[in-house]
Amino acid sequence: MFHKDKMSRRLLMCFSGMIVTCFAVGLYKLAMFGVDPFQSLLAGIDFVLPLSFGTVSLLVNLLILVFTFFADRHYIGIGTVFNLVVSGYIIEFATAFLFRIFPEPSLTVRAAALIIGTVVMCFAGAVYITADLGVSSYDSVALIIAVTWGKWKFRYVRIVCDLACVITGTALFFLSGGKFSGIGAVAGIGTVITAFFMGPLLDFFKRKAAEPMLNGYGNKQHFE
Repeated sequence: MFHKDKMSRRLLMCFSGMIVTCFAVGLYKLAMFGVDPFQSLLAGIDFVLPLSFGTVSLLVNLLILVFTFFADRHYIGIGTVFNLVVSGYIIEFATAFLFRIFPEPSLTVRAAALIIGTVVMCFAGAVYITADLGVSSYDSVALIIAVTWGKWKFRYVRIVCDLACVITGTALFFLSGGKFSGIGAVAGIGTVITAFFMGPLLDFFKRKAAEPMLNGYGNKQHFE
């Protein structure tokens, strides 16, 4: 059993990490250089279905949650439920909030938003994964393949999953009638950066920042 103070720290890391991750996605949308891979998939689906982004996020995450339940329910927890229910709507809020502050962002602002968003997203993601109170449905896929099934190293599995999301999201965008000039809403240089570097950065922040937050008492599994 976890000590009370450790559980409190885990709860704080879990919820704060997920909320900050949602705002990082808002930074990506502000940058307009493409969103992170999973959001690319959600954006592509959003262009096809007549539903709000928050609802699309809820439904897709629910489908992935079914896979996680049968593959390794260890990754399902209070954090998973929180992410499933509210993450899409927090992203909607964060995006609207940022565009109110920067209604017509300059290239400099967009570039800064991209860089900051990438670092913040990876750091926050490592924090809530290490809290081990349930990860997001999407994060559980790579963790199950790499850790539970032991098929490949986490960083490489994550890259493959990210690339699959980008390809699918982009295809759906064009199938829905999207024009190349608007591709930044789904994919771009920002998406490429996260597809190739999010896995390694998550691994780095987990080892160097998130695990030390728990003083070595938390999740003992390491990404390889």
